Parts: sequence; structure tokens; C-alpha cells
Amino acid sequence: MNEKVMFSLLLDLWSDFSDPGFLWQVLALTACLALAWALGRYWRSHDIAHTTAEHGMLRTLGAGSLRRILFPLVALLFVLIARKLFKFWHVGPVSLLELAVPLMTSLALVRAAIYILRYAFSPSSWLVSSERFIATTIWLCLALYISGLSEPIVEMLEQVTFSIGKQKLDLWTLINGLITVICTVLVALWLSGVVDKRLSANETLDSNLRVVVGRLVKAVLSVIALLLSLSLVGIDITALSVFSGALAVGLGFGLQKIASNYVSGFIILLDRSIRIGNVIAIDPATSGVVRHITARYTVVRTLGGTEVIIPNEYLVSNIIRNESFSDTRVRLVISLQVAYNADLQLVMRLMKEAAQAQPRVLAEPPPQVLLTLFADSGINFDLAFWIADPQEGSGGIRSAINLAIWQAFQEHGIEIPYPQREVRLIGDTPKPAVP
Repeated sequence: MNEKVMFSLLLDLWSDFSDPGFLWQVLALTACLALAWALGRYWRSHDIAHTTAEHGMLRTLGAGSLRRILFPLVALLFVLIARKLFKFWHVGPVSLLELAVPLMTSLALVRAAIYILRYAFSPSSWLVSSERFIATTIWLCLALYISGLSEPIVEMLEQVTFSIGKQKLDLWTLINGLITVICTVLVALWLSGVVDKRLSANETLDSNLRVVVGRLVKAVLSVIALLLSLSLVGIDITALSVFSGALAVGLGFGLQKIASNYVSGFIILLDRSIRIGNVIAIDPATSGVVRHITARYTVVRTLGGTEVIIPNEYLVSNIIRNESFSDTRVRLVISLQVAYNADLQLVMRLMKEAAQAQPRVLAEPPPQVLLTLFADSGINFDLAFWIADPQEGSGGIRSAINLAIWQAFQEHGIEIPYPQREVRLIGDTPKPAVP
């Protein structure tokens, strides 16, 4: 191990520490950082980057990157100027300024790279909230590498060894493997996000097919990334056989419901029995529009505005009424009763006209009025009509037609009877009890 190569910058700093000119380096570096911080706050307060937000995605991305690398770039510029002045005037050693140059450069590159990486994922990605932490961690690793402290730390971590089955591992291999897995999985997620956006933009494909292809691509790329990263680190994949066996036992006993939901989700997506936008009824009290289908559950938004999360296994193993499976037209029925002295032909005409006057009621097939029963208190009629937008609900159209029928009946003197019951007492009336 060549310590002069590894710790060249640190050894220069240590040797210059006793030099009186070293204090001037510290003061110069502190002044550079303070000036860069002050200028960065001044420019951010004037919000120069936000003025380009309306000029498109590319300029917005560039403005956001500039704000994040403004401090290290300005600090780097001041450090380079200070180093040049130190050498020109022979003020003293410049080892501290020499070390600050690659550190500021790497900080600017890391901040810009992490910010650009945010746009490879969804806007709600965890990168938005963890950007500063990730950038700081990566920069600290680069600082250790630049300063030459990485090799002794790696050797120390390699001394901590343990075994998993027949595979011998050390702490550095695990950390290296974890970093490699995270990087490869991030690349896989980015590629799957690109594929998903392309599929979403393709209107010729069925919506369920787009969803299932996107899920499969994401799962396959994630598995490939995981296996590839483990192979790159040098971990034998067969060492995971114990974990795979435990996972299989867990699926067989405790996770069978979860596994069943995932399999049912792919069945729903592939056979297209339920699609996004369909109006389905789970039970008499739960019906609504399918808003989202995932591998584990389906989200149905009811007409009341609430969202019901239904496990996919329930949708596969139970009878579900899909009101827009092959045709969005739905037949609705309104029942009412009129008195026996009413003009039945007039009643049927008024009911039909009340339905035809509503814009949501389809003209073909036309509304139909049926006499269904001669009941005890009156004559029963059913008004049947069709609508093409069941996702808008049926309560509003029913109320409008009922109100129109009521007004028409009032104008023409048609009576809707009250329930009537006639009670007859047979025999003598019982005498009241004597107290």
C-alpha cells in the first residue's frame, strides 16, 4: 500500500498545518464559501429561475439545476481565483485550496445529477423529499475517495466477514452490493417508467393491456436488475436459496391471500372483464366507476364521492354486475300507481313524454310504459327508458322524470292514490271489561 499516493493531499495539509500561511488558506476558503452562500441567497430571493417556468420543460429543468449547483459553482470560481492569487503573490501553501477544487466540482455534479434524476420518475417520487440526503451521501463518498481515505476504510470493512450458507461474505461486499442493487433498480425503474409513458400515449392499445404490459415490464426489469447487481458484486445467487425457500413457505401459509390477490389482478387485466371506466356494482349498496386497477386491488369511486378499495380476489371469485362491459347503455325503470278512475291512455302518454323530455334519455330504444298490475289501491305502471352515461348516476335522472310526471298529473287531474285498507268486524262487539 503506497501511503504517499493515497494520502497525498492529506499529507500536504498536515505538513502545511504548521506553516503560518496555512491560516490564510483557511481564511480565504471561508471567505469564498461565505461569498458563494450570500450570492446564492441573493439570486434565489430574486427568483430568477422561476421566470422561465412558462417556457417549457427543458428551460424549467435547466433553471432548477442552476439553482442547485449555484453555490458550489460560485464557490469553485472563488477558490480558483484565490488559488491563483496565492501562487502569484507567494502568500503561502495552497494544499487546502487544491483539495477544495475537486470537492466543489463533485458537489456541483452530484447535485445536478440527482435533480435531473427526479424527472425520470413520477412527480410524487421519494426523490423529491430525499434529494438533499442522497446528494450529501454520494458527495461524502466522493470526498473520501478524493482525499484517499476510501482504501483504508474499505480494508477495515473487508475484515468483518461472516457466512451465509456456503457463501462467505464481508461487510464491504454487502455495502457494495446494496449500492449496486439500488443503482441498477433505479435504472430499471427509470426504463420501466419510460416504457409506461410510451404505452400510455398509445391510444390504439386497450387500457387494460397497457396496464398489464407496464406491470410486467417493471417486474421483469426489477428482477433482472437485482440478479445482475448481485452477480456484478460477486455474490453467488444460489446463496439466496434459503431465503427463496422461506418465501415459498410464507406464501403457502401466511401470504396466500396476498398472492391470490396479485394473481387475480393479472387475470382481471388480461381477460379484460373489468376495465378502467366501467360502471360496476359489487353489492346493492356499493356501485361506482372503476378508477384504478393495480396488481393487488381495484379502486371504485362511488357516486357519493367515496373510493372503495376492493381486493382483486373478491372480483374474480364473486358475481359482479358490470353495467358497461360491452355496451354503456343501461335500462332504468320507474314504477308508480294511479287511481282506478284515471284515463289510462293519458297516463301512459304523459309518462312517456316526461321521459322523452330529458336529454339524457336515449331516443333509441324509445321509452316504454307498461301496465304491470291491478293492485289493491290502484293500477301499477312501469316506465322503462335507456341512458348511455351510467357513470353519471341514475338518481338525478329518476328525480327529474318523477318531478315531470307529478307536474303533468297535477295539470290533468290524475290522482296517485293513498294506500287504503277496509277493516270489518264480524259478530257482536265485545263488551268493555269491568274494573
